[in-house]
Amino acid sequence: MIKSVQGSNINLRHLRVGELVKQNLGQIFLRNEAKIPSLNTKMVTVTEVKMSSDLKSARAYVIPLGGKETKKTVNILTEFSYLVRKALSKKLDIKFLPRLYFVEDKSFDYAERIETLIKENKKK
Repeated sequence: MIKSVQGSNINLRHLRVGELVKQNLGQIFLRNEAKIPSLNTKMVTVTEVKMSSDLKSARAYVIPLGGKETKKTVNILTEFSYLVRKALSKKLDIKFLPRLYFVEDKSFDYAERIETLIKENKKK
């Protein structure tokens, strides 16, 4: 177990399984293996996957290329998550295939805002 910044324990298994799911989702999207209508999955980046404590659900943080229409992309992925899960089942050999929840990744916006604040502070 690793102690995180907030004091909660993070199991290495959760990190490994999350990274495995992230890599496989990236491959699925890159090769368009999920066959999601009205979405070019080649334009979707999976930035992080966080696993639940029982490893039965995964929260996948995604962002489309260019960061445009993020909410629309997340809604489409959520609607067709069963197709993504089906493609994922062919790649992973784990006891329980996690239920997928797609979430808009806002970390790039946050980083950009911090960078802007630092630049403004240096000008003063």
